[in-house]
Amino acid sequence: MAGFTKVGEEELARGHVFRVVRSRFSGPDGDEFERTIVHHPGAVAVVPLHDDGTVTLVRQYRVALEEELLEIPAGTCDVDGEDHQGTAERELAEEAGLAAGRVEHLATFHNAPGMSDERIIVFLARDLREVPHDRQSAEEHAMTVERIPLDEALAMVVDGRLTDAKTIIGLTLTEQRLR
Repeated sequence: MAGFTKVGEEELARGHVFRVVRSRFSGPDGDEFERTIVHHPGAVAVVPLHDDGTVTLVRQYRVALEEELLEIPAGTCDVDGEDHQGTAERELAEEAGLAAGRVEHLATFHNAPGMSDERIIVFLARDLREVPHDRQSAEEHAMTVERIPLDEALAMVVDGRLTDAKTIIGLTLTEQRLR
């Protein structure tokens, strides 16, 4: 929207992957206001779709929620010079122990645009084959891999057993792509 201008930014905190800043803006009427923003390098997510109609999901502990979630494999864009598809392929191998013969873009979305610039790019991976895992974090070392029919995964979205946004978006768009 025309008329908004960033006036300044002050870093409040820096984490392993993100930065929290206080940004000042000038609105169309000239009034200044502040917002706290989380800057994030972005992430990718991958729906691994097998020839038999099953998908591979990972169950991992999410510290912010203090619970395990069942999700599609995903990871942060944290390797300099790596394109998004390359990040998706790396994360698929690291977390699920899979490599894809074909990788297709499904969607790009913003998780929480009211507070963060993070965007997630979701891919569909097909023609899968097994490769060695290369898990990096404590959460990844404890994760489990589950393979379930796509229809069952979609039913889990409907009944609330799957609550992760990137997983819901990825599975829904995969089902639509297959139609």
